Amino acid sequence: MMSNKAKWLSALVAGAVVAGVPAYAHHSFPATYFVDQSTQIEGEVVQFLFRNPHAFIHVMAPDKDGKMQRWAVEWGGGAALARDGNVSKDTLKPGDKVIVKGQPGRNPADHRIRLVHIARPADGWEWGGDFE
Repeated sequence: MMSNKAKWLSALVAGAVVAGVPAYAHHSFPATYFVDQSTQIEGEVVQFLFRNPHAFIHVMAPDKDGKMQRWAVEWGGGAALARDGNVSKDTLKPGDKVIVKGQPGRNPADHRIRLVHIARPADGWEWGGDFE
């Protein structure tokens, strides 16, 4: 049989583990992206991951030196995007040409962008707010 001290310690450890999960599972945008800067890429959708907690669009587009890179564009969660009514799992397909505007990742080698605005010129579809 477990002593009261052992039960208390077990409960404390379990509580610490559970409390630490949300902090680990979600990152801080300012820690990952330069939220006070902006960037733009134009390229072709390779993959669209419509999921939670964040959707991702992978886009092949040139970097500042003109070399083609696979960019990971982080968007809002799939559930929130679906509530908006303008985005679904079928909104973007591989091969779609897009213009992405957003906040650049802190590590340039990661080729990451936090999405602020996206447009598909072929049919005029777009999503997002104003982009300065």
